[in-house]
Parts: sequence; C-alpha cells; structure tokens
Amino acid sequence: MTNKAGRSGSCILAGFALAAMLSCTTPSASAHETDKQTDRRVADANALATTDTAPRPQPQSTRRSVARAEKGPYYVDFRARTAASWGHAFVWYGKTSEKAVEVAGLTPAGDTLAYVLGHITFVPSETGASYGDLDPEYLTASYRVYLNEADAKRVFAYIKELQASSPVWNAETINCTGFIGDIAEFMGLKVPHRWQRPENFVNSLKEMNGGRQMVRLSAK
Repeated sequence: MTNKAGRSGSCILAGFALAAMLSCTTPSASAHETDKQTDRRVADANALATTDTAPRPQPQSTRRSVARAEKGPYYVDFRARTAASWGHAFVWYGKTSEKAVEVAGLTPAGDTLAYVLGHITFVPSETGASYGDLDPEYLTASYRVYLNEADAKRVFAYIKELQASSPVWNAETINCTGFIGDIAEFMGLKVPHRWQRPENFVNSLKEMNGGRQMVRLSAK
C-alpha cells in the first residue's frame, strides 16, 4: 500500500488484503508493460490459439462427420489463470481460421489500492485484456465451445455490450466469474454458482455442460 496512515490504518488495510483471497482477479498491469512484452504475449497467444484450433488427426472415415458435429468457424474460450490472489477468469473469442484473439474480462482499473478498495466498495473497472491473460504459462483451466457464424455475431455483440455496460468492479457482487458467467448464460450453457475460484468455475462450467463443443443459440 502506498498510503501509510499509522499502524492502525495499516492493520485495517491488511485485513482487507486478506479478504482479497476471496477475490477472482488482480488489477490490470498492462499500463506498465513495454511494447516488447506486449508483442511477446500476443505472439504466445497467437501460437496457443493456433494450437487450440488445429484439428487433431482422425481416421479418414470419421474426420469429416466429427468436425461437422463438434466444430464451428468461431469460438468462445472460457479461461482461468493464476494471479496473486485466487486467480482470474476471462474469455478469448474469435475465428478459428485466424491467429488473433480478442480478450474480455472484468478487473479493477488501477493498482493494488483499487483492488483492495474493491472489497468494500465499487471501483472503476477494465474489461479488456489484463496482465497474464495472453500468457499460456499462466493458464489453469479452459473450456472452448464453437459457434456458427450467425450465432457468433450475436455472442460477440453481447460481449461488447457487456464490456460497455460494466463500468465498475466489486469483489463480492460484480467480479470476473460473474462476468464470464453472463456470457455463458447468454449462450444457453448451464452455469455453476459464481462465488468460487476461477479455475473451479471454468472446470465446473465444462463438467455441467458435458464438455459439449458446439453451441447453437435459441431463436430470438
């Protein structure tokens, strides 16, 4: 903490910091990164996206039918990563034929102070990529589902709307698992309770939906 208001104030803030262990994210540090580090993370993400979307070898007789049943040209990847607290949940989304990915998640904007204050009040949020979201080595859980083009347009538009309508973050009420849970619910997936560690949330999301890979939205 940068504010030192005496031993009593420090103890109070220390208590809030312990409460932070119940949180699901750490603040974005993207503003402190160099262009070189950003380029490296994007390159890593592109490489992983290519790996994730590359089809696995299958017998010639079944390759086409399985691809039609389980894959689509677009995807949403529900992800969890490590963090200084209990982790962070977010989504990658995009087109399977392209290396570039888009990232959406909910984090407190600013430094550690904003993160700690977010456990007792609402603080300004950020909804794009945060530090570590593009680093494959931090990944702890992933559940990727595929969409056809029409459904992808609806889902991607919803993600953008959700980002625009999420101006604040709070550890207890408006957090990262709730954010990606809203996306999953819009897609018609079964959603686990949201007050759990991001890694557990993503794994539970996959288990509750039977690991299904293809999602088709209901008619409007």
